Amino acid sequence: MAESMKGLHRSHRCTEVSNSEIGQQVTVMGWVQKRRNLGSLIFIDLRDRSGLLQIVFDEPKVGKEGFAKAEALRSEFVIAVTGTVEKRTAAVNENLKTGDIEVIAEDIRILSESETPPFPIEENSQTKEDMRLRYRFLDLRRPDVQRNLMMKSKVSMLLRNFMEQEGFLEIETPILTKSTPEGARDYLVPSRVHPGTFYALPQSPQLFKQLLMCSGYDRYFQIARCFRDEDLRADRQPEFTQADMELSFVDVDDVIDVNERLLQYVFREAIGVDIELPIPRMTWQEAMDRYGSDKPDTRFGMELVNVSQVVKECGFGVFTGALENGGSVRGINAKGQGAMPRKKIDKLVEFAKGYGAKGLAYLAVNEDGTYKSSFAKFMTEEELKSLVEHMQGEPGDLLLFAADENKIVWDVLGALRLELAKELGLLDKNKYQFLWVTEFPLLEWSKEENRFMAMHHPFTMPMEEDWDKIDSDPGAVRAKAYDIVLNGTELGGGSVRIHQDDIQEKMLEVLGFTKERAYEQFGFLLNAFKYGVPPHAGLAYGVDRMVMLMMQCDSIRDVIAFPKVKDASCLLTEAPGTVDEKQLEELALSVQQIEEVQEEA
Repeated sequence: MAESMKGLHRSHRCTEVSNSEIGQQVTVMGWVQKRRNLGSLIFIDLRDRSGLLQIVFDEPKVGKEGFAKAEALRSEFVIAVTGTVEKRTAAVNENLKTGDIEVIAEDIRILSESETPPFPIEENSQTKEDMRLRYRFLDLRRPDVQRNLMMKSKVSMLLRNFMEQEGFLEIETPILTKSTPEGARDYLVPSRVHPGTFYALPQSPQLFKQLLMCSGYDRYFQIARCFRDEDLRADRQPEFTQADMELSFVDVDDVIDVNERLLQYVFREAIGVDIELPIPRMTWQEAMDRYGSDKPDTRFGMELVNVSQVVKECGFGVFTGALENGGSVRGINAKGQGAMPRKKIDKLVEFAKGYGAKGLAYLAVNEDGTYKSSFAKFMTEEELKSLVEHMQGEPGDLLLFAADENKIVWDVLGALRLELAKELGLLDKNKYQFLWVTEFPLLEWSKEENRFMAMHHPFTMPMEEDWDKIDSDPGAVRAKAYDIVLNGTELGGGSVRIHQDDIQEKMLEVLGFTKERAYEQFGFLLNAFKYGVPPHAGLAYGVDRMVMLMMQCDSIRDVIAFPKVKDASCLLTEAPGTVDEKQLEELALSVQQIEEVQEEA
């Protein structure tokens, strides 16, 4: 039966007890990790968020009743123990912070009993994730998960400390706001007071932080909750935490300067990693040409090589056909992989098809200098030799080529180099390789919408020297946009914002907005621009992604207390769920049942 804490106060967390307390009485509380009964002695490993502490129950010291309680203990019982700290005379555990001391119990209270947990509470659990997330309150007790969440708390504090020192004001922006087009889908919240209308949960505080600059607050900062109704993946959740900032009277270099110092401070204080400044910069075009990605992982080479000029007159129709259609032929060199079995190469071909490729051409350079290739019969010996030289191919190398429109070639080879790097063990998690990617295209063409869309958002400032192309060649206009990338993951992104109302109205016009629709959607911002708006710029970090990389996790679910799974549901609470008819009536809503039509075989 559970006992009361009346009159009892915890003096230390488990690992706060140290050699300096030897001979002193302490009171510790926590969960039973493990119990070992040696007959005359019972040993308990007591666990709290700080770690483990060994408790020894000896009947003469703890009394008959206390010893009986110790005999009844099981995993995950919650107990309070008062006892004296002593030096361990044997079985010193060098892997534990408290491995050379123990507490000799003098009193014990069982504060709460526990059923047998559905899985062991242990580090690096092998239990399936679905099971762990269904019992997330137990999973959160695991020391590795607790370290992740404690690190996230620490990072949040460090971010706040730095921003305060730099003169930023922490200001909250609304969670219930207005739905705006462009970007991911909004989560909608129906209004009871205004039937038939909806709030949207913010995808970011973008418009409000720009309004704060209009209002003269100069430097804004917020650790904000954001929501996006989009497909999930390892580094994406429907709700997430963003470290958001905006600055007035700045340009690109000013924002980058503040953020480089911020990253250096946070990574040094949080995990002892010293980032060398300045962080390298690379334009979007260079990143795509060299790595096939706007968030390149630069921890390893295997860069893309454009061989279009080398093969433009060869006899291989796949290559020449792609060039005739305005595309390109590019390749990567998997050093030392020339002996890769055909079965494995076929798997890489199928992998490439998943990214839009029609196929994948390969050429292996044998150790004797001869070639084994899927297209050698279509090219002369001289052409093959020139191609291998252009790829810096050497005996033992495997050259892989994609030929198609540029976007597909970039996507295919960008993904392929990462896949090969994983297989070949080239990704060092202890290496933190930062990179700024700058000068993104302002617009990108959407085949689905049959129009240009903003690559970032409609409020991004174009490069001044490109603005004259906005009507004649909008796809060639570069933006004053920048992303900070770490080990192939976009850590944060931002841009200089448009602060002139004529440029903002033109930008919305290019995106297909009539003046009336622009004011209907963004009138509160466009009106603010009529009353004196300073040049301003900003950036936002994904805090979950940052901590995920710091803690070398594979998924942001590992650093979020109560994450969603792939279909955006919560296995613990079973959200989303149905609601009472009465609630729907109050919101003037009705739910339409969608019947699944099964096609006849």
